[in-house]
Amino acid sequence: MTIVSGFADISLVQLLLVAAMALFASIIGGLAGYGTGALMPLVLVPLVGAEPVVPIIAISAMLTNASRALAYVRHADRRRAAIVLACAGLTTALGAYGYTRLTNAGAALVIGTMLILSVPLRRVLRRRAVKIGDAGLAAGSVGYGVLVGGTSGSGVILLSLLMAAGLEGAAVVATDAMISLGTGLIKISVFGLAGAVTAQVLALALLIGGMAVPGAFLAKAFVERMPVQIHTAILDAAVITGGLVMTAAAARQLVV
Repeated sequence: MTIVSGFADISLVQLLLVAAMALFASIIGGLAGYGTGALMPLVLVPLVGAEPVVPIIAISAMLTNASRALAYVRHADRRRAAIVLACAGLTTALGAYGYTRLTNAGAALVIGTMLILSVPLRRVLRRRAVKIGDAGLAAGSVGYGVLVGGTSGSGVILLSLLMAAGLEGAAVVATDAMISLGTGLIKISVFGLAGAVTAQVLALALLIGGMAVPGAFLAKAFVERMPVQIHTAILDAAVITGGLVMTAAAARQLVV
């Protein structure tokens, strides 16, 4: 993967936009347990292209999830986190490697498609209220690893797996954060070996991750005051719209 050189053209206003979106996405993520990986591509892809987006989000997510894990640490289910990481580790690495082989149009198509599918997938899984044991959690984690390694916005799948395994409320958010720290380390290692982690990627990731730290604690303060249905509906609309825009742009590039 060759990272585009458009970073030098990013203005201060655009950087402030990225920072504002990172703070907003972190608050949403702290409330709903997902959102950062789904919202950040909407502002990053137009600025830097699709190729560096997953590496940027993977690195920034380390700070995002560390702050979220710290805020909810006493609620984490360490046993189930260990099950997911043990089963998703190898497939996460394979998914990340596959992503590094994509072109800019291919990366945009993968990210956009995942964003569009994440909304109906979340609704279907919630409606069916599927229940699984440790074996089911382990089996689901293998497939989740492929998606989390090579896409953005796949966090909804992990949340659904954890809820199906019996976790609720803050325990879901905390356990999700612990698992995401582990898969994030794997992804960053693969991206680093593939040359996808440049100084510019790291700078943007640190900006996003830095803004996400206060967002996690703001979300904790708001968690009992804001109706989850409202921000979930807004998030769904934004994710689907952004996914459609990305896939349409990718399709045009592939046709040309």
